[in-house]
Amino acid sequence: METIRVNLGSRSYDIRVQVAGLAAIGNWAAGFPIEKKVMVVADENTAFLFGRQAKDSLQQAGFSVTMAVVPAGEASKSLSQADVLYAQAIVAGLDRNCAIMALGGGVVGDLAGFVAATYLRGVPFLQVPTTLLSQVDSSVGGKVAVNHHLGKNLIGAFYQPMGVLIDPQTLQSLPPREFASGMAEVIKYGLIFDADFFAKLSDAAAAVQNRDPQQLAGIVADCCRMKAAVVERDEQDLGERMLLNFGHTAGHAIETAGEFSRFTHGEAVALGMLVAGRLSELTGMLPQGTTDEIRRVGSAYGLPLSADGLDAAELISHMGTDKKRAAGQLRWVLLERIGQATLRSGIATESIEKALREILPIE
Repeated sequence: METIRVNLGSRSYDIRVQVAGLAAIGNWAAGFPIEKKVMVVADENTAFLFGRQAKDSLQQAGFSVTMAVVPAGEASKSLSQADVLYAQAIVAGLDRNCAIMALGGGVVGDLAGFVAATYLRGVPFLQVPTTLLSQVDSSVGGKVAVNHHLGKNLIGAFYQPMGVLIDPQTLQSLPPREFASGMAEVIKYGLIFDADFFAKLSDAAAAVQNRDPQQLAGIVADCCRMKAAVVERDEQDLGERMLLNFGHTAGHAIETAGEFSRFTHGEAVALGMLVAGRLSELTGMLPQGTTDEIRRVGSAYGLPLSADGLDAAELISHMGTDKKRAAGQLRWVLLERIGQATLRSGIATESIEKALREILPIE
């Protein structure tokens, strides 16, 4: 078991990475100063896979449990689905000292966290991420949100959990596509923060694909440490933390253009990292050929390398709603080299279009 502390003063919390930790979820939850009543939010898939084990463990620890099951998929990150959860919380009698627990991937975590942040002006929130993407990214740092039809994650808050419990064994249940999607965010950490970590991922692709729980525990813990360090220095996403959005400016636009169904979040980010890498080359920041190395590693983990049928004007329009805008200009996260990223604004539209056309390619 590894424990990573996120130091945020009164909002500090621990991330526990524990193989077979899901079996002890009740005792873990009982260690927090909350009432013995909890609403567990899961989607249809995670409820089927892990719901009974989680509920039994929580009940054995003395909790009264309400299971709130939402449809699987990005469409559940909506104000209408949040309203359904508010109603379930009210009917269940949750007060301000009762916790809402997310048991699932990024959609469940973002949705449950948004509800926890806004129900009764904020109730305790516990994260139990079950996908690779959520374990290394969305469960750490307190970003919670729902989507708007005009863009992704436009309605949300910064709301830190009381604690995060990560069991790498849950990753055995992921279909290959979902596991690959999570690896996009893992690769991202190496690209923006740690060239040695990126090289390790490159060398160990075959072994990682075998999903050995102990090896995955080490990779997840490394990613959590990197993200926790950034969150501690920039909780509100005003500076350094924005580097974690590498690949997301184009990625979110690709997701939106695909109506949140054609591409998973990780697939869209993988494509967005290629676009950002090529844009880094076009602006003279990154040595030519580096994007080919990013593409090679992404391919080793089964990530997409192109996307046909997309329109450049539509993608650039979607980028116009990106949360990272400043003074009306997009702020891109670009690479100076593998392991070092920086923020840049004022990038010419012609360069963006060129990167999109060369990478995707697009219409």
